[in-house]
Amino acid sequence: QVQLVESGGGLVQAGDSLRLSCAGSGRTFSTYVMAWFRQVPGKEREFVAANTWGGRKTYYKYYADSVQGRFTISRANAGNAVDMQMERLKPEDTAVYYCAAGVRRPFEIPHSYDYWGQGIQVTVSS
Repeated sequence: QVQLVESGGGLVQAGDSLRLSCAGSGRTFSTYVMAWFRQVPGKEREFVAANTWGGRKTYYKYYADSVQGRFTISRANAGNAVDMQMERLKPEDTAVYYCAAGVRRPFEIPHSYDYWGQGIQVTVSS
């Protein structure tokens, strides 16, 4: 059974840091795009960051403008996991965060992904 399992969410104050982790199992994800999306009630799921395989163990990182410079995405566990370090959190970062894995492009849209985690809540208080 293929699974993506997120961990690390919670309640923090504005300006704090938080690290999200996503562990993949059931197949090899090392050549997949692995990404983070977020969603708040009543809105569409929003792209946050993606980590794409560039061959020869090289990965490229992409970010939404709203998190550029504050969030850092990285691969772990031989490419089968993806973490996201979130710094200087803002109340507008409050959302359910989802880990995703897929092979299609464009990687900024949810429909490009085949596998999703269950989602994890991040709440940033002002």
